[in-house]
Amino acid sequence: MASGVGIDLLEIDRLERALERHPRLAQRVFTAGEREYAAARARPARHLAARFAAKEAAVKALGLTGGFGLREVEVLAGEPPTVRLSGRAAEAAGGGRVEISLTHSRDYAAAVAVCK
Repeated sequence: MASGVGIDLLEIDRLERALERHPRLAQRVFTAGEREYAAARARPARHLAARFAAKEAAVKALGLTGGFGLREVEVLAGEPPTVRLSGRAAEAAGGGRVEISLTHSRDYAAAVAVCK
């Protein structure tokens, strides 16, 4: 079972610009559930940015390198939000789980992930 900690910080505007320039980026990075959750919010990119940061933090906590997709780490809405792993990410967890904490302000989104 993997065990580690990861953290990530992202400028929300940067993700908004990337989504405008590359319309299919959201489908490549986020699951349908993540996109639906964000679309129901006033500023969807803020919530997508927090999920992107969580995915990156989870990847770091799991010690993953190349050969996996970010949709293998899905952030499920809830209090607190949880993570569902699939594919290579689930294999890297070795039966463990990833717990996350998300936060965002007007300009930044951040997440911490702990693999247990």
